[in-house]
Amino acid sequence: MTIAIVILTYNEAVHIGRCLASISPIASEIYVIDSGSTDETVDIARAAGAHILTNPFVTQAQQFQWALDNAPISTDWVMRLDADEIIETDLATAIATRLYSLPSDICGVNLRRKLIFMGRWIQYGGRYPVTLLRIWRRGKARIEQRWMDEHALLIEGTATTFEGGFADVNLNNLTFFIDKHNRYATREAIDLLNQKYMLFDREAALDKRATSAAASGKRWLKENIYNRMPIWIGSLSYFLYRYLAQAGFLDGREGLIYHFLQAGWYRFLVAAKVLELDRELSVLDSEADRVAALERLTGYRF
Repeated sequence: MTIAIVILTYNEAVHIGRCLASISPIASEIYVIDSGSTDETVDIARAAGAHILTNPFVTQAQQFQWALDNAPISTDWVMRLDADEIIETDLATAIATRLYSLPSDICGVNLRRKLIFMGRWIQYGGRYPVTLLRIWRRGKARIEQRWMDEHALLIEGTATTFEGGFADVNLNNLTFFIDKHNRYATREAIDLLNQKYMLFDREAALDKRATSAAASGKRWLKENIYNRMPIWIGSLSYFLYRYLAQAGFLDGREGLIYHFLQAGWYRFLVAAKVLELDRELSVLDSEADRVAALERLTGYRF
């Protein structure tokens, strides 16, 4: 069985070499989809044997679906990987030895991702494992079209899960983390306002057959319970739940920083941005006016 690995990049020189080295034992084809890097990302990837395609970036979802539609992938399987992620030796072995033996009705493979933050493996607070559909038979999956928190969805068949090391190890500093999550908060606010006003096409609820059960369950809880809470209750409750009930305090000082920023500050920021944007949208009468206002306020085009 052959496998193509698709990686989206923008100024990932600090990560891309490490990522490509981790997949070299299993990759038959590597496609790097770059959106205009100004550092050495493309040179490093090309030197490692990757095929380079370029496309302007709008969202992760659109960029990856563009890759599936336009990259000349000829392998049996496709894998999605981020530039700051790595495949460890035990998972590489599992992929190399188990893919060929999967029955034809299994069209996807879930991987169990772990997060390394400030040099520490975040094992508690519901952060391990995060089970994601990341490998599928060519032509048997698509990317959910959302502004944030998109997943790969199987078009047919079912998925199994491989054990092994699959790690998100971002080497950038806290300033980068905060800037990135500020942008994420705007994009998630767009999704939430679209859920309220139906301004443009929106994916239906995740199906646990089409993606991992963990991802579909988390999405249901977020959209049907969490997003209905008052602004101050939701983020505070979520942080306390992760830090106390899910034992996030066992992750030490690094865990306190991560869980507070990601579960508390970030969730509060999303809610605050929704409140700010909705103050302008709620007084408008037409869908066109709301779309125009959202474009003006966020700088995105829909």
